[in-house]
Amino acid sequence: MTTEHQTLALLLFSVFVAATLAITTWVSRNRHGSAEEFYVGGRLFSPMENGFAIAGDYMSAASFLGISGLIALFGYDGMLYSVGFLVAWLVVLLLVAELVRNCGRFTLADVVAARMSEHPVRIAVGSSSVTVSVLYLVAQMVGAGSLVSLLLGGNSGAAQTWAVIGVGALMVIYVTLGGMRATTWIQIVKAVLLMTGSILLTVLVLVRFHGDFNQLLNSAAHRSGHGMKFLAPGLKYGGDWTSRIDFISLGLALVLGTAGLPHILSRFYTVPTARAARRSVVWSIGLIGGFYLMTIVLGFGAAALVGSDQVRASNPAGNTAVPLLALEVGGGAGSTGGTVLFAVVAAVAFATILAVVAGITLASSASVAHDLYATLRRGSAKQRSEVAVARVAAAGIGAVAIGLSLLAKDLNVAFLVGLAFAVAASANLPVLLFSLFWRNFTTRGAVWSVYGGLIPAVVLVVLSPVVSGSPTSLFPGMDFQFFPLENPGLLSIPLGFLAGWLGTVTSPEPPDAARHAEAEVRSLTGAGAV
Repeated sequence: MTTEHQTLALLLFSVFVAATLAITTWVSRNRHGSAEEFYVGGRLFSPMENGFAIAGDYMSAASFLGISGLIALFGYDGMLYSVGFLVAWLVVLLLVAELVRNCGRFTLADVVAARMSEHPVRIAVGSSSVTVSVLYLVAQMVGAGSLVSLLLGGNSGAAQTWAVIGVGALMVIYVTLGGMRATTWIQIVKAVLLMTGSILLTVLVLVRFHGDFNQLLNSAAHRSGHGMKFLAPGLKYGGDWTSRIDFISLGLALVLGTAGLPHILSRFYTVPTARAARRSVVWSIGLIGGFYLMTIVLGFGAAALVGSDQVRASNPAGNTAVPLLALEVGGGAGSTGGTVLFAVVAAVAFATILAVVAGITLASSASVAHDLYATLRRGSAKQRSEVAVARVAAAGIGAVAIGLSLLAKDLNVAFLVGLAFAVAASANLPVLLFSLFWRNFTTRGAVWSVYGGLIPAVVLVVLSPVVSGSPTSLFPGMDFQFFPLENPGLLSIPLGFLAGWLGTVTSPEPPDAARHAEAEVRSLTGAGAV
């Protein structure tokens, strides 16, 4: 990459980082240190503001870099990620958004603990939330490593390492100083930048093909090296029955996982009412729907204008397809337009990563402090000490995510997010739905549901081709692969529901009808909601 690319992109990086640090510093001067302020920004955001922030949380590096890269490499099969991520929001809107806002206070565990014994439930749900968050963080930081490596010219291992460490340090600063209020405003700024950049790139790609989408698809197929197979199902997931079943597993994880993501659920608490939470989701669906339609154009545009082989040569997982496309539609390598557009897109992608990791880190540190620490102290934790623990937890979670990201640096970021979604759908979604809708659900059922989904999901990932047994694994030189699917959702999601049912029907304690009735009225009407 030329010196002009590097200088301009690094300048834009610096401008965004400086602006977000200024926001964080300003917010930190105006906070009063309460748990409500740190975790949910005082519940003062409007539906539109929160909708933009939710969209900012969800439109991550996995979407902007990973999905477009998968489409550029695998055509139709890569596009299925866009469909899965978008359809998932219907589940969120119809089943959980309003009810979660009415039942909870800060975290997912609040919803479940409303009618259960708090101590075992909070430990189980808090542990699950931290696991999901760390997996999601790894995906974002791998994206940061790929991006900065491309910017500095080639696949520099040192560049990737320092990029991951830098992102980790910045996210800890955002969370510890600014809490939810700073994180939300960073998300809003990032969402506007990402939508603007995506619209600009989409328009430039379509102009290249005179608005003829059919010509774009034919050109992509021609330069993909696969011919018309590029536009048909089966290039990635149709080779044999294992890959087809793997696709079904992935689809289940994507559609059901969003409703179990801790950092998405926590956003519903930042608005004053359940009606505002529902309207926030409507705003976010509009933004997210438009964005995922654009990722399809960007992915096929990268295949058509850059070429699948060149994308793969730059990054085997396809994570650099969009920056390479920006360079091409701007006028090509060495041109002023290409340099400027590449730098803008790289900076927007970097902003995307910084904003998303801040939101995830805040949600996971809240789970550590509010669910694990406060529960182990058996309610004696004061609000200020709980917030202090959350700040320390943010640093610890950041360190763990950095270490795992360096191991997973060669995997596609959208694929890594698929694993996080599978764990969320297996461990968090069953207990959430049972708590909201099953009258006879008990504490044992809740604990079994979480661990019955979480443990199989994590174990199956460890025993899958993701970790060992293939050249693209985390440990390519080792082979302890026993589970053939790359995504565990097809098996682990039903196990989560089954464990919850089994724990309930074998529970010696009777269901608490009074607490269920109270929780039901509160979830449906908002009476007594915080």
